[in-house]
Amino acid sequence: MRYKLTFVAGLALGYVIGTRAGRERYEQLKKAAKGFSENPAVRNAAESAAQTGREFAGKAAHVVGDRVGDRLPPSVSDRVHALRDRSRGNGRVPRDDDWGTSNT
Repeated sequence: MRYKLTFVAGLALGYVIGTRAGRERYEQLKKAAKGFSENPAVRNAAESAAQTGREFAGKAAHVVGDRVGDRLPPSVSDRVHALRDRSRGNGRVPRDDDWGTSNT
């Protein structure tokens, strides 16, 4: 109950402060956030993190598939193998796609 009251109090305080700041301050914050997100260094770091995440997710999928693949029903096992083939470039989706990359 204490946490709910703290949350509601914080929500109310944030609302009051936000309404007093007004539209002008909101536009300033929005412009600053847009400038930050368009920074080439930030974009490169985000793309690098996304690529690393995709690599680790692919490795994790293979490890999980190898460890529990023989314990799964055949329909699920077939689906795992189909996804594995797709990730290797044998399916409809190419392995080296340019999703999430930019021209910067």
